[in-house]
Amino acid sequence: MLPVRLAVIADIHGNADALRAVLADARVQGAEHVLVNGDVVNRGPDSVEALALLLSRGDVTFILGNHDDLVRLWQGRSETLPGEWFTDPFWGATDWTATELDRAGLLHVPAGWPLTRTLEVPGLPTVLVAHGTPADYRESLSERTDPQRVADLAGGAGVLVGSHIHRPAQAERGGVLILNTGAVGTPMDGDPRAGYLLLTAAPGGWLPELRRVPYDRTGVLRRFGTSGLLATGVSAEIFHDEVLTARSLYTPYWVWTEQGSLPRNAATWAAFRQRVLG
Repeated sequence: MLPVRLAVIADIHGNADALRAVLADARVQGAEHVLVNGDVVNRGPDSVEALALLLSRGDVTFILGNHDDLVRLWQGRSETLPGEWFTDPFWGATDWTATELDRAGLLHVPAGWPLTRTLEVPGLPTVLVAHGTPADYRESLSERTDPQRVADLAGGAGVLVGSHIHRPAQAERGGVLILNTGAVGTPMDGDPRAGYLLLTAAPGGWLPELRRVPYDRTGVLRRFGTSGLLATGVSAEIFHDEVLTARSLYTPYWVWTEQGSLPRNAATWAAFRQRVLG
């Protein structure tokens, strides 16, 4: 029988301190199961620790996220990734994470994770959960999603749950409840607290609560340096500053360099950082 109170967590991104804070809060809230909606690893310094912690528990199930997939594709030099990435120093952080997970014997664990999971409780709307959307783990799901797209994605489900955008969201479109969990390890809505979704089955329907959990970021920010991750270069610096500021920096920087046909290196990152952070 499925649990009636479920914690849906995602976008941990190698931040073990935020993960522990969320798991502790979920326990206090009476969550009977934890559904990890992708992106346990990459970006932060604690990918091995975070994944090992979740695997050690008996109350966790997983959905594949794009970063869980990326590190496996990276280590295998997959033809689905642009070949020039493998010699570009900008990807040093991803290479470091893939190597750490491989050494720990954890790199290929996500290979068996499904892209979606469906929750069904008698008398309640079906819940369809995916890291991005059921169609693509990189597609955004939020209050901005077109109503027709919502209907297409739902396929008869009454609740759609996504993650990936690193900010919480809740809306109703055409009778479908849209929920986004927000991010555990790397929120990007200006609020540094770890975020997750608490979903409760009640006689009147599913009751969502988008929770925020404070935690001390000092440790994870320090480990960017002590782990060796920060020494890998620009992308690690960006990931560090995203945890520090709780803002999206990587994607806007990528777009800015693309538009200006600029290299992604220390000089352009310093210029971009000055523009957006001062």
